[in-house]
Amino acid sequence: MRRPRATTVGIFTAVVVAFAVLAGGCSSAPAPRAWAAAVCDALGPWRSEIHNLTSRTQQQMTAMTTPAQAKENLVRLLGGAEQASETARAKVEQAGVPDVEQGEAVARGFVTSLTAVRDAYGRARTAIEGLATTGAPETFYAGVRAAVDVLNREYDESALDTSRLNSEELKQAFDEVPECR
Repeated sequence: MRRPRATTVGIFTAVVVAFAVLAGGCSSAPAPRAWAAAVCDALGPWRSEIHNLTSRTQQQMTAMTTPAQAKENLVRLLGGAEQASETARAKVEQAGVPDVEQGEAVARGFVTSLTAVRDAYGRARTAIEGLATTGAPETFYAGVRAAVDVLNREYDESALDTSRLNSEELKQAFDEVPECR
Protein backbone atom coordinates (compact mmCIF):
# COMPACT_ATOMS: atom_id res chain seq x y z
CA MET A 1 0.00 0.00 0.00
CA ARG A 2 1.26 3.36 -0.93
CA ARG A 3 1.50 6.03 1.80
CA PRO A 4 0.11 9.44 0.96
CA ARG A 5 2.64 12.14 0.22
CA ALA A 6 3.14 14.70 2.92
CA THR A 7 1.42 17.92 2.04
CA THR A 8 2.72 21.36 2.77
CA VAL A 9 -0.15 21.84 5.23
CA GLY A 10 0.70 18.57 6.96
CA ILE A 11 4.36 19.49 7.30
CA PHE A 12 3.47 22.98 8.55
CA THR A 13 1.09 21.50 11.13
CA ALA A 14 3.76 19.04 12.30
CA VAL A 15 6.32 21.82 12.65
CA VAL A 16 3.88 24.03 14.60
CA VAL A 17 2.95 21.16 16.94
CA ALA A 18 6.62 20.26 17.48
CA PHE A 19 7.46 23.91 18.20
CA ALA A 20 4.59 24.19 20.65
CA VAL A 21 5.74 21.08 22.49
CA LEU A 22 9.33 22.28 22.62
CA ALA A 23 8.38 25.83 23.59
CA GLY A 24 6.12 24.54 26.32
CA GLY A 25 9.20 23.55 28.26
CA CYS A 26 10.82 26.95 27.84
CA SER A 27 10.14 29.96 29.96
CA SER A 28 8.08 32.67 28.32
CA ALA A 29 8.93 35.11 31.09
CA PRO A 30 10.85 38.19 29.98
CA ALA A 31 14.56 38.35 30.69
CA PRO A 32 15.57 40.72 33.52
CA ARG A 33 16.78 43.48 31.17
CA ALA A 34 13.63 43.34 29.04
CA TRP A 35 11.41 43.40 32.12
CA ALA A 36 13.32 46.29 33.71
CA ALA A 37 13.10 48.25 30.45
CA ALA A 38 9.33 47.67 30.24
CA VAL A 39 8.83 48.70 33.87
CA CYS A 40 10.92 51.85 33.46
CA ASP A 41 9.04 52.67 30.25
CA ALA A 42 5.85 52.53 32.32
CA LEU A 43 7.18 54.41 35.34
CA GLY A 44 9.07 57.22 33.59
CA PRO A 45 6.00 59.02 32.20
CA TRP A 46 4.11 58.28 35.41
CA ARG A 47 6.79 59.94 37.56
CA SER A 48 6.81 63.00 35.30
CA GLU A 49 3.02 63.25 35.35
CA ILE A 50 2.83 62.83 39.13
CA HIS A 51 5.55 65.46 39.58
CA ASN A 52 3.67 67.91 37.35
CA LEU A 53 0.34 67.21 39.02
CA THR A 54 1.87 67.54 42.49
CA SER A 55 3.39 70.90 41.57
CA ARG A 56 0.08 72.12 40.18
CA THR A 57 -1.77 70.86 43.27
CA GLN A 58 0.63 72.75 45.55
CA GLN A 59 0.14 75.88 43.45
CA GLN A 60 -3.61 75.40 43.68
CA MET A 61 -3.41 75.10 47.46
CA THR A 62 -1.74 78.52 47.71
CA ALA A 63 -3.62 80.26 44.90
CA MET A 64 -6.22 82.84 45.75
CA THR A 65 -9.27 81.13 44.32
CA THR A 66 -12.71 80.45 45.63
CA PRO A 67 -13.32 77.11 47.32
CA ALA A 68 -15.48 76.06 44.35
CA GLN A 69 -12.66 76.82 41.89
CA ALA A 70 -10.09 75.11 44.10
CA LYS A 71 -12.34 72.06 44.47
CA GLU A 72 -12.83 71.76 40.72
CA ASN A 73 -9.09 72.08 40.04
CA LEU A 74 -8.03 69.71 42.81
CA VAL A 75 -10.56 67.06 41.80
CA ARG A 76 -9.30 67.27 38.21
CA LEU A 77 -5.64 67.10 39.29
CA LEU A 78 -6.20 64.17 41.64
CA GLY A 79 -8.24 62.39 38.97
CA GLY A 80 -5.31 62.86 36.59
CA ALA A 81 -2.91 61.37 39.13
CA GLU A 82 -5.28 58.47 39.70
CA GLN A 83 -5.49 57.82 35.93
CA ALA A 84 -1.73 58.16 35.44
CA SER A 85 -1.18 55.64 38.24
CA GLU A 86 -3.65 53.22 36.68
CA THR A 87 -1.95 53.54 33.29
CA ALA A 88 1.45 52.81 34.86
CA ARG A 89 -0.01 49.91 36.86
CA ALA A 90 -1.53 48.34 33.75
CA LYS A 91 1.73 48.68 31.80
CA VAL A 92 3.76 47.14 34.61
CA GLU A 93 1.26 44.29 34.82
CA GLN A 94 1.56 43.81 31.04
CA ALA A 95 5.33 43.54 31.45
CA GLY A 96 4.66 40.13 32.99
CA VAL A 97 6.84 38.28 35.46
CA PRO A 98 10.60 38.59 35.13
CA ASP A 99 12.57 35.41 34.62
CA VAL A 100 14.40 35.63 37.95
CA GLU A 101 14.16 33.96 41.31
CA GLN A 102 11.12 35.40 43.12
CA GLY A 103 10.00 37.00 39.84
CA GLU A 104 6.34 36.56 40.71
CA ALA A 105 6.80 38.35 44.05
CA VAL A 106 8.73 41.18 42.39
CA ALA A 107 6.10 41.73 39.71
CA ARG A 108 3.28 41.48 42.23
CA GLY A 109 5.05 43.99 44.50
CA PHE A 110 5.27 46.58 41.73
CA VAL A 111 1.64 46.12 40.72
CA THR A 112 0.43 46.17 44.33
CA SER A 113 2.35 49.36 45.05
CA LEU A 114 0.93 51.14 42.00
CA THR A 115 -2.56 49.90 42.84
CA ALA A 116 -2.26 51.39 46.32
CA VAL A 117 -1.03 54.71 44.89
CA ARG A 118 -3.90 54.80 42.40
CA ASP A 119 -6.41 54.06 45.15
CA ALA A 120 -4.91 56.73 47.44
CA TYR A 121 -5.35 59.36 44.74
CA GLY A 122 -8.89 58.13 44.14
CA ARG A 123 -9.80 58.37 47.83
CA ALA A 124 -8.32 61.88 48.03
CA ARG A 125 -10.31 62.91 44.95
CA THR A 126 -13.49 61.48 46.45
CA ALA A 127 -12.84 63.18 49.80
CA ILE A 128 -12.36 66.58 48.15
CA GLU A 129 -15.40 66.05 45.91
CA GLY A 130 -17.42 65.59 49.10
CA LEU A 131 -16.33 68.88 50.65
CA ALA A 132 -18.83 71.69 50.80
CA THR A 133 -17.72 74.91 49.13
CA THR A 134 -20.29 77.12 50.80
CA GLY A 135 -19.64 78.64 54.15
CA ALA A 136 -16.29 79.62 55.57
CA PRO A 137 -13.38 79.01 53.15
CA GLU A 138 -11.26 77.97 56.14
CA THR A 139 -13.52 74.95 56.64
CA PHE A 140 -13.11 73.88 53.04
CA TYR A 141 -9.32 74.30 53.09
CA ALA A 142 -9.08 72.43 56.40
CA GLY A 143 -10.88 69.54 54.70
CA VAL A 144 -8.49 69.74 51.76
CA ARG A 145 -5.50 69.68 54.09
CA ALA A 146 -6.92 66.65 55.88
CA ALA A 147 -7.49 64.83 52.57
CA VAL A 148 -3.97 65.67 51.37
CA ASP A 149 -2.49 64.54 54.71
CA VAL A 150 -4.22 61.16 54.31
CA LEU A 151 -3.05 60.99 50.69
CA ASN A 152 0.55 61.64 51.72
CA ARG A 153 0.39 58.98 54.44
CA GLU A 154 -1.16 56.41 52.12
CA TYR A 155 1.32 57.28 49.38
CA ASP A 156 4.23 56.71 51.77
CA GLU A 157 2.71 53.42 52.95
CA SER A 158 2.33 52.21 49.36
CA ALA A 159 6.08 52.32 48.69
CA LEU A 160 7.46 49.08 47.33
CA ASP A 161 9.36 47.16 50.01
CA THR A 162 12.39 45.94 48.10
CA SER A 163 14.18 44.59 51.17
CA ARG A 164 12.81 41.08 50.57
CA LEU A 165 13.11 41.19 46.79
CA ASN A 166 16.80 40.73 46.33
CA SER A 167 17.48 39.86 42.72
CA GLU A 168 20.98 40.76 41.65
CA GLU A 169 19.93 40.20 38.04
CA LEU A 170 17.14 42.78 38.32
CA LYS A 171 19.28 45.26 40.24
CA GLN A 172 21.88 45.06 37.50
CA ALA A 173 19.21 45.32 34.79
CA PHE A 174 17.67 48.43 36.38
CA ASP A 175 21.14 49.98 36.62
CA GLU A 176 22.08 49.20 33.03
CA VAL A 177 19.06 49.63 30.76
CA PRO A 178 18.79 53.10 29.21
CA GLU A 179 15.05 53.30 29.94
CA CYS A 180 15.82 53.44 33.66
CA ARG A 181 18.27 56.34 33.57
